[in-house]
Amino acid sequence: MRDILKLLNEGNKPSLLAAIVNTVIACLKAIAFFFTGNVAMFAEMMHSFGDAANQFFVFVGSALSKKAPTPKYPNGFGRVVNLVCLGAVIIVGIMSYEAIIGGWHHILNPSESGGNRNLIINLSVLGIGIILECIVLYKAGKEILHEAGIDKGGIAPITLGFQNLKRAKPATKLVFMEDFVATLGGLLAFVAVLLAHFLGLLVAEGIASIMIGMMMFYVVGKVFLENARGAIGETDEEMLNHISHIVAADSDVIDIQRIEVIKEGEFLHVEIVAEVDPSHTLAYLDDVRDRLMDIILNQKGVQDVLISFDEDDGVSTWKRSNSFDTAKQFNSKLPE
Repeated sequence: MRDILKLLNEGNKPSLLAAIVNTVIACLKAIAFFFTGNVAMFAEMMHSFGDAANQFFVFVGSALSKKAPTPKYPNGFGRVVNLVCLGAVIIVGIMSYEAIIGGWHHILNPSESGGNRNLIINLSVLGIGIILECIVLYKAGKEILHEAGIDKGGIAPITLGFQNLKRAKPATKLVFMEDFVATLGGLLAFVAVLLAHFLGLLVAEGIASIMIGMMMFYVVGKVFLENARGAIGETDEEMLNHISHIVAADSDVIDIQRIEVIKEGEFLHVEIVAEVDPSHTLAYLDDVRDRLMDIILNQKGVQDVLISFDEDDGVSTWKRSNSFDTAKQFNSKLPE
């Protein structure tokens, strides 16, 4: 039990916060829908319930991904978070479908959601939801900047959050995207309720529901593709370039024969084959390995490093000017 609590304590905090907030929002929207029958509120309710379940599973997955490697699973559990995200988007996909179907039925058979009492209920709940979603979005943006090594306040977590989205952890990225769509969806529903009540455009609520569902489907597709790549094993191009230059700069490394930097969930797995002077003793090369491992393990996100040496073949295969392209070229030529 203590080990489980310790793992949960290491889970992604933005996803836990988002799960709690979205649960509260979903319950408020469910109550509002029960009293008003508003179809835009129904879409928002489904969206919030989907987000809450999704983000809770992501929090648990991010915690489990930090479990230490075992003899049975020597590569660790880093990709668990990718697998959990893949499963979680199924929930969002179902909610998206329900929101679109509900909106389509409302367009075909528009109906009023009630008088001023229902208007006040709908706008109050949507307003509270928008404010809470904005808070979570801001927190997720701050976490993205933290993971990207950027220290800025103000509106930077929102504006720079989009620019640095690729550098964020899978769980943080999912929370940011979902809450951005949730905030935008809340605004759409708010406007649709106003249009339906004051201008009599009853179909506006159905259109808003379909638009919210379509935005949710976009998140499903985006998150699915990114986590599918992570589950298979994807190269971190930025860190590959960075680490390759560190290795190439070492005075004892003549050339780099092979280098891989693979994402394992929130962590990086590094494998290097470097060419060295064959006249060096085993003890000397062991010191070189220790030196390189100390440097590389101190790089952000690196969890484990495997370094091996081969004698210099006199042929230069590594080009400093374009490390990633070079890595792809000669890694692809190596036998399986």
